[in-house]
Amino acid sequence: IKIIGDETALFAQGYFVYDSKKSGAMTVSHLRFGPQPIRSAYLTGDGDARFVACHQPHFLDTHDLLAHAAPEAVFLLNTELPPEQVWHNLPARLRRQMAAKRIRFYVIDAYRVAQEADMGRRINTVMQTCFFAISGILPQEQAIAAIKGAVEKTYGHKGRRIAEFNYRAIDRTLACLHAVSVPADDSSPDEATAPAAAVDDFVRRVTLPLIAGHGDALPVSFFPPDGTWPTGTARYEKRNLALQIPVWDEALCTQCGKCVFVCPHSSIRAKVFPADAVAGAPATFKHVPARSKDYPAGSRMSYQVAPEDCTGCTLCVEACPIRDKSNISHKALNMAPQAPLRQPEAANWAYFLTLPDLDRQAAKRTALPGAMLLPPYFEFSGACVGCGETPYIRLATQLFGDRMLIANATGCSSIYGANLPTTPYCKDTHGRGPAWSNSLFEDNAEFGLGLRLATDKLAEAARTQLQALAPQLDPALVTGLLEADQRSEAGIHEQRERVAALKAALAALGTPAAEQLAALADTLIRRSVWIIGGDGWAYDIGFGGLDHVLASGQDVNILVLDTEVYSNTGGQNSKATPLGAVAKFAAGGKPNRKKDLARIAMDYENVFVAQVAYGAKDVHTLKAFLDAESYPGVSIIIAYSPCIAHGVDLSNNLRQQDLAVKSGHWPLLRYDPRLREQGRNPLAVDSAPPSIPYREFAQHEARFTVLEHQNPDAAKALMEQAENTARARHHEYTELAALAPAATPTSEEKPDA
Repeated sequence: IKIIGDETALFAQGYFVYDSKKSGAMTVSHLRFGPQPIRSAYLTGDGDARFVACHQPHFLDTHDLLAHAAPEAVFLLNTELPPEQVWHNLPARLRRQMAAKRIRFYVIDAYRVAQEADMGRRINTVMQTCFFAISGILPQEQAIAAIKGAVEKTYGHKGRRIAEFNYRAIDRTLACLHAVSVPADDSSPDEATAPAAAVDDFVRRVTLPLIAGHGDALPVSFFPPDGTWPTGTARYEKRNLALQIPVWDEALCTQCGKCVFVCPHSSIRAKVFPADAVAGAPATFKHVPARSKDYPAGSRMSYQVAPEDCTGCTLCVEACPIRDKSNISHKALNMAPQAPLRQPEAANWAYFLTLPDLDRQAAKRTALPGAMLLPPYFEFSGACVGCGETPYIRLATQLFGDRMLIANATGCSSIYGANLPTTPYCKDTHGRGPAWSNSLFEDNAEFGLGLRLATDKLAEAARTQLQALAPQLDPALVTGLLEADQRSEAGIHEQRERVAALKAALAALGTPAAEQLAALADTLIRRSVWIIGGDGWAYDIGFGGLDHVLASGQDVNILVLDTEVYSNTGGQNSKATPLGAVAKFAAGGKPNRKKDLARIAMDYENVFVAQVAYGAKDVHTLKAFLDAESYPGVSIIIAYSPCIAHGVDLSNNLRQQDLAVKSGHWPLLRYDPRLREQGRNPLAVDSAPPSIPYREFAQHEARFTVLEHQNPDAAKALMEQAENTARARHHEYTELAALAPAATPTSEEKPDA
């Protein structure tokens, strides 16, 4: 619309309605242009649109795309189907609309054009070229020149390669654009629809209409008056973003769990179950004997993908370490086109969900294969394809999700984490799962600390009331509740059973005091409080509150999702941005080094600190999460999170994490104050000294390489400084870890308060 306004004598107006999904977002663009000034202060309505374009073919199944189309309007569809197969694969309702309105129909496989131009799934310039070619608003050569000019202005600062990819896609577009004839009449009956899945009343009345874009039609009375929303609703979206999905080769698989570990959207999972559990499985459902001896003899194992929830990021295939010796390009996981697999794999996924989850006590959570058998309580978020943040959140929920309280800072993690209409946090068959809330950007640390203090206060009140009612209760039950060791899954399970017994006993008493204690009884089960946010919050705007929490000594866990930039607001420079990186407000490359948040936290000496990168060392990440949560005080995990703001294809997410560690950019470490009590140094550096040049890491990310085109001399100087800084920082940490631990002062040596 901007090109029309700039390149023609026409007046133009654009209004855009969009959701907050980081991947597969739906944007409805209401565009008007004409020879007179446009003063329409309303959306396009039924019969207004002369041109309708659908950029994502899965919208055909979920939205009435031609409701606004005028008679003889143009309909442009992006589809991977050949032109001759498109018509009969359209929904019958849509075919009838097109015939009745005499629609002029065009198709293009924009994803193929983009992929052949090395642009991945980015099709905006392809579809824009189609619009100008069909509409004829500008002469073809002038339109293409204008589009390329817009590309240069929009993407030129990200490096010449990105602009060249777009040029290549634009030049290939017209050869792939096809007209499809629309019959004068189409009386096809509607397709048979699968039975609707059973959903609760709120999901049926509120969530599903919101997903379908009909939220404006809902009465206010339908909405929760207190702002609390049910969890586990992202599973109803079925966004069908993936062009390809992973296919499991069960004969090759060693059941290592790495694919499950790296999946950003929890769309590939593993289960181990008794052999008799698969008696009614679909014919295409794959399962093999479980290799591990940790589970009962005869147990079966399955790895299953959710085809309609997978985003096709390929990270699971990248993480898979097993190759066929006779064909090294073939792994235990391999990508294949989604369309022919969608229906059978959806049935397999539905069946997979009916299989029993492994008992949490039986899972060997200290090993990756065992931990990945725990169900996630975070699934199918709206995060970017290949997101570097979400695997950390999913891991935390797998390990502790049935008793988590989460305070989430505003940012990417709050937008994909709980933005309406759906919520990716979910609950298990027992109704347990994370409770999540967001206060503000700047006070999240204080908010999370408040959750801890409030939870402890309620537990204290429950203990006091329990002691008051002790004469009326089983002494062994009271003692068990008050003295419970809840440091393990078994301990948590036993406490839950005691709480259930307590509630039954209190119900039998039926007194007001018993009812009051029954309302507090669940607080006797240990809660795991997590404070989650990005580097913009932790390093910058919320740092004062974070420092307050670090000094508090309270039992809270802090997870910093460090993308080294303000990701949610468009890539602004933060104190986490590394030396030499280009970001908004640091267009010439950041001139100073990144704040060392880990060292600041270690200075308190009673804070558990870990710096992790799951793509470089997955077992280290798992151990850090387990150690942090078990620590009876403040713990902070600083997690390296590759981001699209780095100017990197996130299918290379794991590679970039590995290079970040090997170059010294991101040293892996753990600082556990408990080790000091054993006479050991609490600091352990878990990554080797830098083994590759810093440039080998940086050269794959546009945030570093763009400066080479703009100011080569400055880029070279900053790269040398970054290399020296990375090596010096790793050396400093290594020397600190090699120091003999300071003796813990005895009570006689401790100074008076």
